[in-house]
Amino acid sequence: MKISVIKDLLDAEVVCGEEFLDHEVHSACGSDMMSDVLAYVKDQAVLLTGLVNPQVIRTAEMMDMVCIVFVRSKTPSEEMIRLAKESDMVILCTKKRMYEACGKLYLGGLGVSAVK
Repeated sequence: MKISVIKDLLDAEVVCGEEFLDHEVHSACGSDMMSDVLAYVKDQAVLLTGLVNPQVIRTAEMMDMVCIVFVRSKTPSEEMIRLAKESDMVILCTKKRMYEACGKLYLGGLGVSAVK
């Protein structure tokens, strides 16, 4: 699935990385606990989270994720946007809650896992 399709499915706003919306992704993970993302997530391309701090960007970068979707109308700081741009990462923001966002992506054909 292209990141542009994720944007459309979630009615999301592009914060940065618009030039990478044509990138293909095959899976996603929903979690607010970055320690769980590091411990349990493998081969994920998209991270859905409501946690807004620079550690989210650093975790996604370590896990080779190409897109972060902030749920529940959360918005990243300027520092986070800068870090994402340095890593050629797409940041999207949606008003949808995590549960609904993961469900829409799953129904759209993207493999989604929720980490406790």
